Amino acid sequence: MRTIAIEEHFLSEGFREAMKRNPRRQAGTLAHAIPARVEEKLSDLDILRLRDMDAGDIDFQVISHGVADTGPLPVSDEISLAQAANDQLAAAVAAHSDRFAGFATLPMADPGAAANELERAVRSLRFKGAMINGTINGRFLDDPAFLPVLERAVTLDVPIYIHPAPPPMTVWEAYYAGFDTAVSRSLATSGWGWHSEVGIHALRLIVSGVFERLPGLQIIIGHMGEMIPFMLARIDDTLSNFTAANNLPRKVSEYFLQHFYITTSGFFTDPPLLLALQTVGADRIIFSVDYPYSSNERGRAFLDNAPISPVDKEKISHLNAERLLKLG
Repeated sequence: MRTIAIEEHFLSEGFREAMKRNPRRQAGTLAHAIPARVEEKLSDLDILRLRDMDAGDIDFQVISHGVADTGPLPVSDEISLAQAANDQLAAAVAAHSDRFAGFATLPMADPGAAANELERAVRSLRFKGAMINGTINGRFLDDPAFLPVLERAVTLDVPIYIHPAPPPMTVWEAYYAGFDTAVSRSLATSGWGWHSEVGIHALRLIVSGVFERLPGLQIIIGHMGEMIPFMLARIDDTLSNFTAANNLPRKVSEYFLQHFYITTSGFFTDPPLLLALQTVGADRIIFSVDYPYSSNERGRAFLDNAPISPVDKEKISHLNAERLLKLG
């Protein structure tokens, strides 16, 4: 069974240096902490990554830039760093085209430049879409300023993957502060906060009417749907009543089921998978590991042992990714 994993990260040379200069990272506060062993794997796009893929029986990775908590940067620096990161990844994809593909990183502080970089990455570098990490200066993608990026994705017929990032400082202080630094950081990020934030991000896109304006837009979210499958019936019972009154012709669940794919990244137990299958169906679930934050071996073992039909397992392991991302 071919296995394609699509939420697999790297860290570019330029962003790595910029992160080292972030005062928050140096102080060990809000900045996303990356263990040295993980940072080593993030920085490798060759021998170490391929060795780990072989050890975990992962055939193919769609690689994207991980969260780079650099702190505020001049827009010109963000643009140049994004371009350099995409060029670095493109070189690795060219060297290992049988094992790697890429998602673009975009300079979202300048939506026009981001749309142009998405086009360059897809048309010239042959990337399969883009990954956007969290909010942009506290704003979600439903903000009209980001419409050029969404429109360009539709024109190019590629999806956008929304990945979590540490919350804005105001959210951190209101929701997550007051504990040991490590506890607060985990609560704000992988332990809870950033999953709920991506869920909010997805719902905001729906209720804003983006998918009425852009019916071809496809969005990917990870971590078994960022809490939404568990809540979807409740959302329809409550939120959909109000969206209907505000001229959205379909229920929230209908938009979610038609415009979102979810991945298994970092979730390796059966109950969330079975819930996702019952809620969104096997055609909208794509295997992911979240390498190197999670291990390929654990992800592959979860997939192999999942109590689902062989037909559904083939869809999740590679067929859905091949269809959505046009992978040979």
